Amino acid sequence: MIKLTNIRKAYNQGRDNEFWALNGIDLNIEPRRVTALCGPSGSGKSTLLTIVGCLARPTSGRVHLKERDLSGLPERFLTDVRRSTFGFIFQQFNLIKGLTARDNVMLPAYPLGGDWRALHARAEGLLDTLRLGHRLSSRVEWLSGGEQQRVAIARALINDPEVVIADEPTANLDTALSREFLTILENLKQQGKTILLTSHDPLVIESSVVDTVVTLRDGRLVEGK
Repeated sequence: MIKLTNIRKAYNQGRDNEFWALNGIDLNIEPRRVTALCGPSGSGKSTLLTIVGCLARPTSGRVHLKERDLSGLPERFLTDVRRSTFGFIFQQFNLIKGLTARDNVMLPAYPLGGDWRALHARAEGLLDTLRLGHRLSSRVEWLSGGEQQRVAIARALINDPEVVIADEPTANLDTALSREFLTILENLKQQGKTILLTSHDPLVIESSVVDTVVTLRDGRLVEGK
C-alpha cells in the first residue's frame, strides 16, 4: 500500500549543524496489517512517521501510496491526501484544552465540510464505541490519561482513514492501559485499517497484534521481521 524508496531526510542542510535523520530507507508497508518501528531515540522513527503521513517531505527519495507518487505533489494536494487517508495519534495526544471530548474528536472533519448533524453523530458513536459515551461533554483536561488517549483515537478515526499512524502511543500509559490500547489496535486491524506505529515498549513490540517489526538505527533500516 505504501512504498518508500531511498528516503533521506536532512535538517539544517548546508549548515554547520546539518543532520541526516534518515539515510536511505527502502520499505513496503503492507495494507491491513500492523507495522511497528522500533529503535533507540534519534534513530529516525518519528521522522519516518511524519514522511509517511505527509506531514513532512523527504529531502530525497520517493513515497508511493497505492502506486501514486506523493513526493512531488503541491502542498494543497498533499493536505487533501493527508486528511482523507491518514489518522494520527500523537504521543502527547495534542488535545485542545477547554473543548469537550466530542468537540476534539470533530476537529479534523471540519475542513472536509459535510453534514454537521452526521458528523456530530459519528463523533458520539466513536466515543461510545470506545466506552466514553458518558464523557461526551467533559472538557478533555478533566479526563484521565487513558480517557484522553481514547479521545485521541476517536479523533484519528473521525474521517474513516485507511491508515492510522501512532507515535509512541503507550509512552504515557501504565501496563493496564497499554494492554487496553492493544485491544483497541486489534479491533482497528479487524476493521481493515493499516496501522503504523513507533514504540520502545516491549509490550507493544512483542504483541501478537503487531505483524511486522522494523528496526532503525542512525537513520538506517537494520532489520525487518
